[in-house]
Amino acid sequence: MKILLTGANGLLGQANTAIFTRESDFEIIQTSFEEKAYIDFGNPYEQLDITIKEDVKRVVDFYSPDVIVNCAAYTEVDKCETERELSWKINVDGVKNLIIAAKKNNCKIVHYSTDYVFDGRNGPYTEESIPNPVSFYGREKLASENALYTSDINYAIIRTLVLYGNGVNIKQNFVLWLIQKLKNNEPVNIVTDQISNVTMIDDLAFGSLKIIEKDLKGIYNIAGSDILSRYEFAMKVCEVFDFNKALVNPLITASLSQAAPRPLKSGLTTYKIESELGFKPMDSLEGLRLLKFQLGY
Repeated sequence: MKILLTGANGLLGQANTAIFTRESDFEIIQTSFEEKAYIDFGNPYEQLDITIKEDVKRVVDFYSPDVIVNCAAYTEVDKCETERELSWKINVDGVKNLIIAAKKNNCKIVHYSTDYVFDGRNGPYTEESIPNPVSFYGREKLASENALYTSDINYAIIRTLVLYGNGVNIKQNFVLWLIQKLKNNEPVNIVTDQISNVTMIDDLAFGSLKIIEKDLKGIYNIAGSDILSRYEFAMKVCEVFDFNKALVNPLITASLSQAAPRPLKSGLTTYKIESELGFKPMDSLEGLRLLKFQLGY
């Protein structure tokens, strides 16, 4: 099976490439916005901006993959509020470009979405819960889902949230930022009222591989197996990495004056993947212990 990965230089793209290469016989083609691959996995690499329709068609036509795995996204939630045109081009128009190319080449799309398609009033949410986004980022991701629903192609949508893990030249995720601050004995302010799962990137990549192998269709949630507040999660980081818990100051989201509203009582259920794949994601402590090992602590 031939897999074309977009956004291969990001945290998820690197994790997918690593696990797909190690755990399967898939032929992997890496593509990303940057000129070169950040990690050489021995796979072909193509520079690709998914917002340029003709480039997407050219690359997909050339490689003719069986599956396109779309890891490319504009995920800076607050900037999505202020950079709406740019973020829409990537998060929605880019997906539509992939759909056009996939239709022509009769290939499947595996696409990543988010709990931000919900309002965060009564989580955790199942795959059947009714979306009601409260931020522009959430509206974009819902629009990308809808583009796939109405496309008449084979697709799987994987909803996930609060990704953490390690990679090369990646944007700093919540946990890596927290580790850096606490390691330097710097105080941090962490919210107590944003409640959700957290997702170890290796779990998300492994679950994605299984969805592709079984050719599953529709929506699947992949997220950590426990639900907790960001503050509680920060306490677990302190516990695993032996940092000073007194450095973590609790506060509420409203005090941060963030540009984008957050779904506060959120989270995603994982019953569907557990029953259909026999796969139970790690809880936060298991994920953090794995990350500690990977970071060489």
